[in-house]
Amino acid sequence: MKKISLINTLKKTFKTKKTEKKRKIKKSVIKQKKEKIVVKQKKEKVLKKPKAKIQKKSPKKASKLKTLKNEKKEVTENNTNLLRIPKNSEQKPEIKKVKKQDTEKKEYKIKDYVVYPKHGVGQITEFKKMNIGGIEIETYIMKFEKDKANGMVPVNKQSHLRPLATINQVNKCISILKSKPKIKRSMWSRRAQEYEAKISSGKIYELAEVVRDLNKGDDLMVDQSYSERQLFEKAYDRILTEFQIVLDISLEDTQKKLDKALKRNLEKQVQKTEIKPAEEEISEEIAK
Repeated sequence: MKKISLINTLKKTFKTKKTEKKRKIKKSVIKQKKEKIVVKQKKEKVLKKPKAKIQKKSPKKASKLKTLKNEKKEVTENNTNLLRIPKNSEQKPEIKKVKKQDTEKKEYKIKDYVVYPKHGVGQITEFKKMNIGGIEIETYIMKFEKDKANGMVPVNKQSHLRPLATINQVNKCISILKSKPKIKRSMWSRRAQEYEAKISSGKIYELAEVVRDLNKGDDLMVDQSYSERQLFEKAYDRILTEFQIVLDISLEDTQKKLDKALKRNLEKQVQKTEIKPAEEEISEEIAK
């Protein structure tokens, strides 16, 4: 059996411990150096801006991009083709130079009374040939006494004009005025539009309907708005002027006839009739 010496064992143990310590110290030093190098590299990268790397596209990717672009182009071309008008319609239409207006027979004569829907009753004063933009136009020149204005209507569009109403039509209008009003239960704005359309139509029966529906008579308790009163007066004036010319009566007599049908100003009329016989009696007494 070999003898184990304590000195040798102790030496071996101490040697191993020292070597381990040295190794650890070396490792820590190497780590510190590496860390310093990394920090330096980072600082250099921050200071120096890196150049953009040119990525080389692979041939497969380039071919895919080309196919996608071609497909997009085809889709856009198809959409534009759908929106385009065919070549036949793309051809510019032939512009014919008009030198004269289409001729029509004159339905109305000078000094005739005619109803123009937007302005009411007017009298034809002249018949003129005019040149507008190199086109010869035949026109009626009308005079509206109430508005104190003149108007022109081409002979080509004389269908917009209307002759005066007949006596039978006037009688029918009076019967409409005497009838009960037919007021809708809708908003005033909508009803006002309907009334305005009826007035501007120029039809005498529709005018009579507007006057009948907006008439309040002598009822002072009923409130009437400004727009309501305005529409009523507009329709009333137009129907009054037409009645006066058709019946060939003075303006006062036509107004009395209309007011009687509408039951308006009856108290004033009664007062006038009472005043007249009283004045006659006074004149007789003076004569005696």
